[in-house]
Amino acid sequence: RSHPDVHKFSVETVQWYPHDTGMFTSSSFDKTLKIWDTNTLQPADIFHFEGTVYSHHMSPVATKHCLIAVGTKSPKVQLCDLKSGSSSHILQGHRQEVLAVSWSPRHEYVLATGSADGRVKLWDVRRASGCLSTLDQHNGEKSKASSEAANTAHNGRVNGLCYTGDGLHLLTIGTDDRMRLWNSSTGENTLVNYGKVCNESRKGLKFAISCGCNLEFAFVPYGSTIAVYTVFTGELITVLRGHYSTVNCCVFQPHFQELYSGSKDCNILAWIPAPREPVPDDISEKSLPQQHLNPAYEDAWSSSDDEG
Repeated sequence: RSHPDVHKFSVETVQWYPHDTGMFTSSSFDKTLKIWDTNTLQPADIFHFEGTVYSHHMSPVATKHCLIAVGTKSPKVQLCDLKSGSSSHILQGHRQEVLAVSWSPRHEYVLATGSADGRVKLWDVRRASGCLSTLDQHNGEKSKASSEAANTAHNGRVNGLCYTGDGLHLLTIGTDDRMRLWNSSTGENTLVNYGKVCNESRKGLKFAISCGCNLEFAFVPYGSTIAVYTVFTGELITVLRGHYSTVNCCVFQPHFQELYSGSKDCNILAWIPAPREPVPDDISEKSLPQQHLNPAYEDAWSSSDDEG
């Protein structure tokens, strides 16, 4: 707090520069995005915006551009260029504030944005003509009858976006208490049913998808807990309990298959999958109950606090 360049209000997003750890970025409700030099812990650059900054993201795969996508209180998506230090690029199409932004991990020019207008848009940032597509929860069927419902991804504010690791699908969360899985190339709603996904966040919701598991899981902040869903079947596998207050964010670490969560209780928890129980040599695998043969991480996610 005593640092001279500290953010004035809540910090909403922090991200390492994807290619090395010499630089990281932070954005805040104080209407700024700061580019930090890790070695000196001083800002190398500061971008100022007219409104609150909800979310920002750098592409994990881009080699031909250094654009940071920024979602703010403005309906215009801002693109800040690290090389030139300008934020002149603007994507226009949303009608209300942009709460979530995410670059595709598959195509370096493709960006997904979610807005309070209930819409999710996919953009090719090379195209000046507008967005590639606007996702429609009804897959085009209902929009003929009601122009109002046309091309909305959710019947509420869209405040969370996350691509699967391969970039082929996009998971979105809205304040209509729904989570939806989309085919990111066709824009089709896959109609996976996750049930009611309680979402009372007025800000961007930072959730995570696993990578490297044979089943892919979504880890969604759910009050003071984290709900774990299977991405492609919609099943609620388990609820992780350990925080004492609202969970703000989840990050998945694929190298160790660990999940990290941050909460208003001022704790960061590390969740690790429990190791598989070893099978004694003298027992034939066929004689074991079926669940031992297929150990999904069902109830095996545990806080590292419990391990000690």
